[in-house]
Amino acid sequence: MATISDQPRGSYSYGTSYGAPYGTTYETNTSINNPPSRQTVKFITAATIGITLLLLSGLTLTGTVIGLIIATPLLVIFSPILVPAAFVLFLVASGFLFSGGCGVAAIAALSWIYNYVSGNQPAGYDTLDYAKGYLADKARDVKERAKDYGSYAQGREGSRFVCKVAKH
Repeated sequence: MATISDQPRGSYSYGTSYGAPYGTTYETNTSINNPPSRQTVKFITAATIGITLLLLSGLTLTGTVIGLIIATPLLVIFSPILVPAAFVLFLVASGFLFSGGCGVAAIAALSWIYNYVSGNQPAGYDTLDYAKGYLADKARDVKERAKDYGSYAQGREGSRFVCKVAKH
């Protein structure tokens, strides 16, 4: 009994008529599935679309250049008015955007504070509580160190006074 690996590559026979048999070339498959008239129609369609888009891009470029040529003298004549006007418009727009952003930030901050005070748990409340406890601990440490240093400084000041009096 012959196995599949013993048979030559192009000698398989299929009992059905679905598709081309294994081992046929690409040219044979494409000519079976796509007749030459269909390939021609595809090429003509793609070429027509490509040429049309290329012409439209050329017309757009030409129109832009002509518009720029016509507008250049007007821009030069009105530039003493247009440049400051553009600058003022930029400043006004920036001011409105900045004030609006500050207003949104203020509303968000007030909303967060309201939720925190009313007992709701806004985002980041646990970090705030941790920071409060950490700052309280550090303040307590600084207070103790200041008290210790104060008593140490009072002891040194008294001995320094005694030394100064004894030298004179």
